[in-house]
Amino acid sequence: MMSQDALGHGREETERMANAQQARTDGMASERGGRMGPAAGRENGSAAVESLFDRVLVVVDEGAAGRAAAETAVRLAAAHGAAVDALYVVDMVHGWDMEVERREAAGEAAVEEAADRGAAAGVDVEPRFRYGHAHEEVLDFAAAHDSDLIVLGSARRTGVDRLIHPETLPSRVQRGADVPVMTVGSDEV
Repeated sequence: MMSQDALGHGREETERMANAQQARTDGMASERGGRMGPAAGRENGSAAVESLFDRVLVVVDEGAAGRAAAETAVRLAAAHGAAVDALYVVDMVHGWDMEVERREAAGEAAVEEAADRGAAAGVDVEPRFRYGHAHEEVLDFAAAHDSDLIVLGSARRTGVDRLIHPETLPSRVQRGADVPVMTVGSDEV
C-alpha cells in the first residue's frame, strides 16, 4: 500500500508532465502562427477542439501486436487530425543476408498494411524504414521528425522469451523517449 506522501508525489509528477506537455504544445502553436495542428479551429459545440498530436509515430511489425499498434495509431491520428509515420526497423543484430532480406520483406508488407489502414480512414501515413538496433532507431526517428506520440505493439510473452529477451522494445523506448509512449496489446483493438 502506498503512503499518502507517495500518492501526492505521483499526482504532482502527473501534473508536472501535463503542464510540460501543454507548454510544449503552446510553444509549437506559437511557432506555427497560433495553430495547434490540423484539427485546430474545428468547432465542437461552442468550444474549439485543439489537437494533441500533429505527428504520430507507430512502430509496426508483422505480428498481431504490430497490426494493433497501426490500427490504434490511425484511429488516434484520425481523431486528432494528425499524420502518421509507420516505421519498421530492420534489426541488424543478425547481419545475415537472408535474414535481413526476410525482415525487409516483412517490413514492407507491414508498412503497406498501415498505409492502407490510413487511406481507408483518411489519414496520411508515411511508410518509413530504418536499419539498426530497434530502440535506438525509434528514439532517433521520433526526435528527428518531431513525433508527438509513439505507439508500439506488445505481445504476450512466455517464460522462455522473458529469459532470452529480458528487456522489450516498448520498455526501452518508454525509458528513453521525450514524448508520450503508448503500448498496445494485440487484444486491445
